[in-house]
Amino acid sequence: MELVRLIFLPLLGALICSFFKQGNIARIGALVISIISLVFTIGMVCKFIPDASTQFLINYTWIPSLGIHFKAGIDGISMIIVLLTNILIPIIILASFKYQYKSPHSLYALILFMQMGLLLVFTALDGFLFYVGWEAALIPIYFICALWGGENRIQVNLKFFIYTIAGSLLMLIAIIYLHLQTPNNSYDIADFYQLKLDAATQAWLFWAFFLAFAIKMPVFPFHTWQPDTYTEAPTVGTMLLSGIMLKMGVYGVIRWLIPVVPLGFAAWGQTALILSVIGIIYASVIAFTQKDIKRLVAYSSIAHVGLISAGIFAWNIQGLQGAMIQMLNHGINVVGLFFVLDIITRRLNTRQLDQMGGIAKSAPQLAISFLIVLLGTVALPLTNGFIGEFLLLMGVYQYHIGYAALAGLTIILGAVYMFRMYQQVMLGSTNEQTSVFIDLDPTEKIVLFIICALVIVIGVYPQPILHISEAAVSNLVDQVNQKIVLSK
Repeated sequence: MELVRLIFLPLLGALICSFFKQGNIARIGALVISIISLVFTIGMVCKFIPDASTQFLINYTWIPSLGIHFKAGIDGISMIIVLLTNILIPIIILASFKYQYKSPHSLYALILFMQMGLLLVFTALDGFLFYVGWEAALIPIYFICALWGGENRIQVNLKFFIYTIAGSLLMLIAIIYLHLQTPNNSYDIADFYQLKLDAATQAWLFWAFFLAFAIKMPVFPFHTWQPDTYTEAPTVGTMLLSGIMLKMGVYGVIRWLIPVVPLGFAAWGQTALILSVIGIIYASVIAFTQKDIKRLVAYSSIAHVGLISAGIFAWNIQGLQGAMIQMLNHGINVVGLFFVLDIITRRLNTRQLDQMGGIAKSAPQLAISFLIVLLGTVALPLTNGFIGEFLLLMGVYQYHIGYAALAGLTIILGAVYMFRMYQQVMLGSTNEQTSVFIDLDPTEKIVLFIICALVIVIGVYPQPILHISEAAVSNLVDQVNQKIVLSK
């Protein structure tokens, strides 16, 4: 019942928020509900036994005539992503307090409804339920971007919607096909894992799943919706997309792609890894040319997710463990970056780098917070990004030294363009606007203090996070490798 409570509490909160049209009540109500969800999650983490088993299992018959069950559970892999989701949602809601949104009750109801969809995705053990959660998370973010986004939000959002729907339909076809191949016409993930499909069938299933997940992450060349959507989305939407939603694709690869079609992965995994490495270099180079700080961070996110993807497709314990902790770290860091950029653009009414400079003189607290988050992003030792990227590169190195050398460029190039951005924004001479820049207010201090604390604490002592997923990761890697070996 703990998992039922965790999944449906945000839905209850969304219904409550939708009835309170007063902005303050909806805002505070959403924050309270999200904090309660976080407390429940921390309680589950404390009870969680870090082995390879699935815990907090629920299994209810939903549509028996179609073999559909409401089956969900949490293991070490999903626990980290559930924790990330329920850490970031209250931070994102609190970060939105500075805005006076039109119809705030609708916005906060959509955020909480999206939280429920995300939790379904990260805990579902039934293919149909996974797809329902996948679409349930897409619908709210579409309306958040369409209703509260920038001037070009309609055409940009349409592109985002077409991309994601196309990928979702391919995934649905794959799920239905797998369902029909099971002996008892089941959608249960355990039955999917036990299927013995031929290599050719697994190859097309690999691409059906991979395209859906690659679009969501995004992986080159399926990334073209991302920079425009991140730029035009309201800050709360950008945080949701970059901090949590792209992890749906990463999680899908780990849970639903590689273990279900190991022979398809054996045939095409290297291609996916190469695309991931190309994305790292491509996005890093494009980031150098950006004059808009929001687009710069958007391309930076593509590069960092490319490294996570490469670590997964290397398919060894180091790469997968690196992916797990780096999903958590990337979510924290990218939300921190977009929040800092939001503070700057609200004060200056511009996102152009050439109109900034010297902000640190007027806002030292913002400058220090920005620097801490940035150091985590560029993986400085003793910050949260270091251990994740170290493990990811080790995993890719074990796969192939050449790919590791290319993937390592994300650290070198990332440090260059991120520090150059910091220099142009925070250092140098001031202008008429930046000379009177106002430092952090109390709400902004709380948000950035939490994010900076997470950057430092996880960086100094990452072992508890790694311990949660270690057994589940080792078990999954062994299962897939055994299937590949036996097929030869």
